Amino acid sequence: MSSLANSANIFWHDCPVGNSERQKLLNQKGCVVWITGLSGSGKSTLAFSLSRELHTRGKLSYVLDGDNVRHGLNKGLGFTAEDRTENIRRIGEVAKLFADAGLICIASLISPYRKDRDACRAMLQDEKFIEVFMNMPLSLCESRDCKGLYKLARAGKIKGFTGIDDPYEPPLNCEIEIEEKDGVCPTPVAMAGQVVSYLENKGFLQDN
Repeated sequence: MSSLANSANIFWHDCPVGNSERQKLLNQKGCVVWITGLSGSGKSTLAFSLSRELHTRGKLSYVLDGDNVRHGLNKGLGFTAEDRTENIRRIGEVAKLFADAGLICIASLISPYRKDRDACRAMLQDEKFIEVFMNMPLSLCESRDCKGLYKLARAGKIKGFTGIDDPYEPPLNCEIEIEEKDGVCPTPVAMAGQVVSYLENKGFLQDN
């Protein structure tokens, strides 16, 4: 793999059908909606609700869910800092391809380290990377614990768990922040609506 990565015998081939032509065909603009936050913060819920809302509007999207991707593309990666970085890098590269194809790619994963998220942003034109921060308190995420992971982490049966014994670095300048209001979490429909409104205002839901 290292010799392949460093090979000088590979060449880039430009496709005669470009990004603008694909976007015109779909009547939308490709972008990456990157949803980040603690486990249990509602990332997947938002991702699939957003995908459904876009579908009802006739817009093509695809969800790259963190758990789902680890069943295939990234199934050989663990949860060390190095593996997490590689996990994010691969998803960032795939998301970039989807955006170039003209799709609205929704990437939903903890992605705890700021530098890794910033590296994915740098792969695209800045306005095409839309960072959504699920700013939910740890206490709420832990009370949900639908996968039982926080309980295992508290018992010491999972090491390096984000929010418990491994850090989560919140975004400094995210495009969208979703949080509780008066102690109440927004509904999936409301969260999706907030993101769709942003996409509409920025012109992603039409080609012209």
